[in-house]
Amino acid sequence: MISLGIEGTAEKTGVGIVDSDGNILAMAGKQLYPEEGGIHPRLAAEHHAEWIPKLIPEAIEQSGLEYSDIDLVSFSQGPGLGPALRIVATSARSLALSLNKPIIGVNHCIGHVEVGKLDTGAVNPVSLYVSGGNSQVIAYESGRYRIFGETLDIAVGNCLDHFGRETGLGHPGGPVIEKLAKKGSYVDLPYIVKGMDFSFSGLLSAAIREVQKGTPIEDVCFSLQETAFAMLVEVTERALSHTQKDEVMLCGGVSANSRLREMLKTMSEEHGARFYMPEMKLCGDNGVMIAWLGLLMCRQFGPMELSETGIIQKFRTDEVDIPWIDNAKTYLKLPDEFIAKGAESNIVKGKYLGENAVVKDRIPKSYRIPEIDNKIRKARTKEEAKLLSDAKRAGVKTPVLYDVDLKRKAIVMEEIDGVMVKDIIDEDLAREIGVEISKLHSADIIHGDITTSNIMYRDGKLVFIDFGLGRYSQVKEDKAVDLLVLKKSLQSIDYNLAVKYFDCVLEGYGDASIVNSIRDIESRGRYTH
Repeated sequence: MISLGIEGTAEKTGVGIVDSDGNILAMAGKQLYPEEGGIHPRLAAEHHAEWIPKLIPEAIEQSGLEYSDIDLVSFSQGPGLGPALRIVATSARSLALSLNKPIIGVNHCIGHVEVGKLDTGAVNPVSLYVSGGNSQVIAYESGRYRIFGETLDIAVGNCLDHFGRETGLGHPGGPVIEKLAKKGSYVDLPYIVKGMDFSFSGLLSAAIREVQKGTPIEDVCFSLQETAFAMLVEVTERALSHTQKDEVMLCGGVSANSRLREMLKTMSEEHGARFYMPEMKLCGDNGVMIAWLGLLMCRQFGPMELSETGIIQKFRTDEVDIPWIDNAKTYLKLPDEFIAKGAESNIVKGKYLGENAVVKDRIPKSYRIPEIDNKIRKARTKEEAKLLSDAKRAGVKTPVLYDVDLKRKAIVMEEIDGVMVKDIIDEDLAREIGVEISKLHSADIIHGDITTSNIMYRDGKLVFIDFGLGRYSQVKEDKAVDLLVLKKSLQSIDYNLAVKYFDCVLEGYGDASIVNSIRDIESRGRYTH
């Protein structure tokens, strides 16, 4: 079976042809370069309308095929810019009708992951997908690709491009920033990781202010790049630790940055995981990834009716059933003295005044520059010690704190001899979790990493552990994000039961207004230029 794919979610449009064995028969594309400002949806649509009719015959000529040899027309159904998507969908429908061939629309983000797997041989990786419009940490669990972490505002590619435009470096900003960064030194910029998610708008604003203050552009570029990429790699590391997969893949247009590749590869190797990245021509938006995903989807579900081919501007990665993946996991063997090797720290067995203890050792992360690494490890160690005590005052059980070593960035605390909530959760326990989280939030404590692995059950009581990403906040949205981290964790246990369990959590939590904040966060469009 031979599939022709049409891509055009943002500023790039492309046409690719792939056969069912994964052989790439043709790849043609064209990118819009705006004279000023960002990517305007109308201009993107006009660009696609001009070039798609030229790229289709170009791809056919490259392949050496006849139009009659095409068995399936695939197109990117979303997410993306509305006007651009409509041109792509209309072009695909017109081609399918004229050739009397079946048609299928696919998810753009999943296309990046699947073509990356096709090219690299990766089987079931944790994927960091970074582009101008998307920043997501994706991994397969329970029949779908789950978003383990994502941007809460703008994508990292958008952040870099916006900085380039605002500072006169031009568009796209990424390549220029990478070049200037090689001559720069570190200046302090905000590092914003919230549980399994990240935020770039505050970092962008701070970087622009530094330039306006007269800080050398090379220093700001270096610091912006190092900070943004460290945030991305940290969340990828957290997803890798949580899923216990043994593969990491980088995909999307921002993969072109050699420093990001280096950082992610270093992190992967430190965890004993294999690192993959498809060849660069397949990292950016392209028609090949759409053609290949179209084949995979059609093989499982058959083609679409024309009435089903409308665009889905906010098409979520986790809305698509993916039945073709073998979810077999390879568990890495830890040294005997290790309780766990997390993204944040190593957890090892220890003793304190004759009592069994746990030592949480925030080891240096070699993918981060020392200035960022030392700042984060010291700040989080101090904050965690205080949060453990304040959580107790709020009526929430936490491990007893024995000692804090700021030089080593380590905490010694009571060993909790219990079971993880993820192994025993039911509706009643979910309600209890909601009650306990409400106590934390009433004291303006944000746990930062509420997962079912970070809540223990001992002697009939819940014990909250690992406040390593915790902080204090009165902002309702921060509290909603805290709960959403738990929701994602529940989905990774059993996606079908997750909604019911999370409803029970909210019932126990008892604040109806928080539900509106959660819905608002979940409904935001991430594809913003």
